[in-house]
Amino acid sequence: MFRFVLSVLLLPLGYDYARTRSPLSIPHSGSQIESHCGTVSPILKPEFDARQAALASVLHKLNASAYITEPSANSQYYANFSSVNWKLSERPLLLLIRPQHGSGGIEPEVTLLTPKFETLRASGLPIVSFKDTHTRYVQWAEEANPYSTALAGLGLPSDSDATLFVDRSIRKFIVDGFQQAGPKLRVASAPLDVTSLRERKSPAELEIMKCANEATVLAIRDVHSQLALGMHESRVRSMLSTSLGKAGLTNGGCLTLFGSNAALPHGSGTDRVLGLNDFALFDCGGSLHGYISDVTRTVALPGATIPDDHLRIWHAVKGAQVAALDAAKAGVHTRKPDEAARTFFQALGLEEYFTHRLGHGIGLEGHEQPYLRGGSTDVIQPGHTFSNEPGVYVEDKVGVRLEDCFYIDDRGKPIYLTAGVGGPSQSPWAP
Repeated sequence: MFRFVLSVLLLPLGYDYARTRSPLSIPHSGSQIESHCGTVSPILKPEFDARQAALASVLHKLNASAYITEPSANSQYYANFSSVNWKLSERPLLLLIRPQHGSGGIEPEVTLLTPKFETLRASGLPIVSFKDTHTRYVQWAEEANPYSTALAGLGLPSDSDATLFVDRSIRKFIVDGFQQAGPKLRVASAPLDVTSLRERKSPAELEIMKCANEATVLAIRDVHSQLALGMHESRVRSMLSTSLGKAGLTNGGCLTLFGSNAALPHGSGTDRVLGLNDFALFDCGGSLHGYISDVTRTVALPGATIPDDHLRIWHAVKGAQVAALDAAKAGVHTRKPDEAARTFFQALGLEEYFTHRLGHGIGLEGHEQPYLRGGSTDVIQPGHTFSNEPGVYVEDKVGVRLEDCFYIDDRGKPIYLTAGVGGPSQSPWAP
C-alpha cells in the first residue's frame, strides 16, 4: 500500500527519475578541502568590545545591575572563553558584566568570580575585557559564600533589590545561591532584549559560519567519492571525521546511517553494511573558531539501484526544503517555514512521516534559539541563522533528510551558508 500511495501521489512532481538514477558528481580535491578556511579569522577584539558595549547598553536600559553566565556559549560570545577552557564543577566560576558610567557614556565592566585557589589558573583564561580595561578577579575562599562574594564584587549589599539577569542555561543551584544571598534581589533569566544580541550574527560571524558549513559539504563529498559496497557505518563515520579534520574543523563528527537505519532520525545503534539498494545518511558538523556547522546529505553509491519509491521520497524532501526556504523571510514568524514544508508534504500524503521540527538556530551552539517549529511566535530577523532540514522517515524502510543552514541577509532574504560550494544537494549522487 505504501509503495502504491507514493507512486500515485509523487508522480506530479515531474522529476526525471531515469536521469537521477545515473551517477552524478561534483569535482573535489583534497588540497581544496585543506586550504578552504585557511584565511578566515576568528572574532577580533573590536567585535568583543562592541558586544560588551551593546550588552551594557541593554542592561542599563532595562535597569539591570549585571548579566551573569557560567563558562558557556554566552561567555564565549562576550569574553572569549567557554566550557572548553574551563569545565563546570560544583565550584562556580562566573562571568559578570555590569553597566557603569564611563568617559564614553555607559560602558561594560568585566568581572570574573573565581575560586580563590584557582585564581592563577583563571587568570590564564583568554578573557577579553572592554577596550583597554582589565578584567576584575573577585576571589571566593572555600569557607566563604561565593554568591555573597559576587554581590559584594558588584557593589550590591545583601538587602539590595537590584535586578540580575542570568544566562538561560545557568545551573539552578547558582540561581538559588544568588537568591538566598540577596532575598530581595530579582534574579531572572535574560530577556529577549539580551538573548537577541547573540541570535543576530555579524558579518564576521557569518564569514566563519559560511566557511565551516562549506568545509563540511566538501568533507562529505570527499567521503562520498570513496564509498564502496560492503562498508560498515562505523568505518564511514571514521572516514567522515578524518575528512572534517582535514578540512580544518575541530570536534567534527557525523551521524552515519545506512538503509532502513535512517528511518530513525537519530539512528538505531547498529553497524549496518552499505548495500546496493541503500541510501546513506550523513548528518555532519564541526567547529571553526567556536562556530558550529551542520549539514545533512542522503546519498547513494555510484551505480546504486535505489528503489523508485525511495528516490521519490528523496525528491519530495528536496522539494520541501525549497518550499521552506521560500517561506523564510525577515518579519515572518519562525513557524512559517515549518508550515511550508508540512504543507508540501501534505499534498503528497507524506506529512505523517515528517516527525520533527524543520530547524534550529545555529552559531556558537549546534542548536540554539530561535527555532523553526510549529506554534512559534518568534519573528525572523536579519542576521538570524537557521538549519533547514526536512525529512521523511518510514519505519523499517527508509529515511531521507537534507539539511543546509542559511542566514537572513540585510534585505531580509534567506541565503544558504553552503552557497559558496554549490549549496544544497542536487541529487543522491551530487551531495
